[in-house]
Amino acid sequence: MARGLSLCSNGRKSSTLLSNSILRVSFSFSPKTLFTSSYPHQSRHPKFSRLFCNHACVPETVDETKYKELFNKRMAMAGLKPHHRIALGVSGGPDSMALCVLTAKWKTEGLSCVNKSDGFIDGLVAIVVDHGLRQESKDEAELVCSRVSQMGIRCEIASCDWVDGRPKLGHLQEAAREMRYQMISNVCFRHQIEVLLIAHHADDQAELFILRLSRSSGVLGLAGTAFASEIFSRNLQLDAKHIKNRSILLVRPLLDLWKEDMYKICQWGRQDWVEDPTNRSQLFVRNRIRTSIGNLHSGNFKSELHAVISECRRTRSFVDKFCTDLISQTVTVTDKGYAILDLERLNPTEVKDICLSKYLAAVLQFISQRHRPVRGNTSKLLLNYIRAIPCRTSLTAAGCYLSPAPGSKGTKIIVSCSVDCPLPSKTELVNICVNEAQKKPTSDDLSKIISDATSISDHEAPSKLFEVHFLVVASESVLSKARELNLLSESTYTTIGLLQRNETNRFITTTEDKSVDESEHGTNIASSSDNVLLLPGQNLYFMNRFLIRWNLSDHQCDEAGCGNCPVRTATSMEVRHMVESDWLYLAELSKCSNSNHSMSSSQKALRSLKLIPAAARKSLPVLINHCGLLLSVPAISFNYCPCLEASAVFLPRVPLGGGHSSFL
Repeated sequence: MARGLSLCSNGRKSSTLLSNSILRVSFSFSPKTLFTSSYPHQSRHPKFSRLFCNHACVPETVDETKYKELFNKRMAMAGLKPHHRIALGVSGGPDSMALCVLTAKWKTEGLSCVNKSDGFIDGLVAIVVDHGLRQESKDEAELVCSRVSQMGIRCEIASCDWVDGRPKLGHLQEAAREMRYQMISNVCFRHQIEVLLIAHHADDQAELFILRLSRSSGVLGLAGTAFASEIFSRNLQLDAKHIKNRSILLVRPLLDLWKEDMYKICQWGRQDWVEDPTNRSQLFVRNRIRTSIGNLHSGNFKSELHAVISECRRTRSFVDKFCTDLISQTVTVTDKGYAILDLERLNPTEVKDICLSKYLAAVLQFISQRHRPVRGNTSKLLLNYIRAIPCRTSLTAAGCYLSPAPGSKGTKIIVSCSVDCPLPSKTELVNICVNEAQKKPTSDDLSKIISDATSISDHEAPSKLFEVHFLVVASESVLSKARELNLLSESTYTTIGLLQRNETNRFITTTEDKSVDESEHGTNIASSSDNVLLLPGQNLYFMNRFLIRWNLSDHQCDEAGCGNCPVRTATSMEVRHMVESDWLYLAELSKCSNSNHSMSSSQKALRSLKLIPAAARKSLPVLINHCGLLLSVPAISFNYCPCLEASAVFLPRVPLGGGHSSFL
């Protein structure tokens, strides 16, 4: 077979290129067959590495009612209704094309109308990401976009720009995934769309289960990807009305369906699809696992594996609900960027390990704003620390500094960001004015959608300990426990164990891999050489934590007469974390013999600082001029001169608990 060509799976023959077949395929329930001028048909025939496969090659009879009912049920569980504005992540494969078929049917039947001016379905946009990693990717993206447009779905291409060059092979899929979500999120925010549907299905969950099992993941990791979850852009998307970072609700409505169902749905909707040969490359772990599972002929294997995954998801739903309640009862978050844990209310000795670990991880990830989960030895260290009541010592872990709260006699713990650990390096100038943001209300009430979905999730989730079978099961014992519960037959148990061992043996982490991983995800401690310049009137998002702004006011300056005011002469200021010398400088100013603004402001600042734990003070942002002179500590309202107006709002990129999620 020529390079770049492939056959459809399960013996299906490849059709001609999309450029040959696109004109003869119809969409059975589309309101209008549409071929827009925005994406013209290609007269040339480039050599695609991906081929469109013909829906006519699927001979099975399709139960349309079953798929519609399953999809409608899942959309209702996510709190979604046909009038909501929705985006679809589309690659052109059978999964995403099936998602287009089901969503278009759900929308048109629910709305009972289509925009008569252009023939497109109201409130539905498909997004095709051109990763730009292959020479023909642009042509393929245009053809897929044309194909989706014919279905009556508006479509937009998002082209990736790899500023740092093509990612290395070992991190290619991970980097492409991160870039894909970033590009899709950008399109959603630009169009004021707050809901995104992705075509992950049951086969994807099965592959992920084997992958994570081979990496010794715990029960929560084996639950796979969430059915619904909030995702937050790496770039701050300010919701000024609620003073928070905006989010998108990511929903996976096809998790109850298998790959075979995707082909049948494409047949029902009379849609061709793309088969990408790179998905068969054995260089990638997911592809190896997919091939191994595909070679199995046991009819019970998938259903039994799905039963184990479902039990893991029930466990995760219980733990998530338990931790959410625990956080609301025991955690106080201050506007200075640190949290206080009430150990008496928490009663950590009575909380199960899996729940307490999740609780601590949620708090520490929120304070540090780091994306990596807390696991392994760090998790065990935190469990031992938090259960030593009363707490007498301090601990640095996962980018945070934990210490007894002053005056609490060890019954409360301060969790603050540790500037002595690698911190999120993301510091960006925000090109959106708060007043302008308030003029751009979101199109959908996302909080209402999430509230509706949460009520269903809470009702369906197990509410009692005896209803959760994997709560005290270690990762290495999950399969044994599943066999004990008769979720797995002996043959399926043996097969999963074999798949796990095969992949574990191939999983070898070298020193070189670790260094690359740290260079990509690790970050540097903010130092004087890393200070960020901020011009007056600009908004700076500092370390995913504080939104900082400064400007000159009309107030009379103490030193204006002699022209020596360091604020008036500053054309820009540097932003960095507070250091010990800043405290000493404020103390000197407070003792100044001249009664002026800097003296009174420093005295008030010192009183405020005394109420903030020493470890938490270090993470406060400060403004200095080019000579290093401290001009402002905006979080405690210190300004060197009354002509300076500075603010620092604690605005974490990701909220406490990571936002809404559901594993139903």
